[in-house]
Amino acid sequence: QVQFVESGGGLVQSGGSLRLSCAASGSIFSRNVMGWYRRPPGKQRELVATMSTSGNINYADSVKGRFTISRDNAKNTVYLQMNSLKPDDTAVYICNVNWSPGFNVKYEYWGQGTQVTVSS
Repeated sequence: QVQFVESGGGLVQSGGSLRLSCAASGSIFSRNVMGWYRRPPGKQRELVATMSTSGNINYADSVKGRFTISRDNAKNTVYLQMNSLKPDDTAVYICNVNWSPGFNVKYEYWGQGTQVTVSS
């Protein structure tokens, strides 16, 4: 199993910044993808950003140019620097780790989430 320690959420004014961190521990495959998803109030979960151990990065269009994902592979920790925050960024931000050790096999784990609230 995989355990997560997520931190960095909170309340911030529009235009402000926050930095989220997520440390994953347990039985984690050495080659994996870690990232952040979010669930806005009353909406479904959506991708924010992901980053693989090899450095491949994927951002949602809505956060490109404002958010930056990074990671420390040795610590299985992923960070999300969020700048120029908008009220629409208000959501529960949820850490994810996944990997595929073989064909048609995928393991995926989710953190509990951390609340980010952006006031206008």
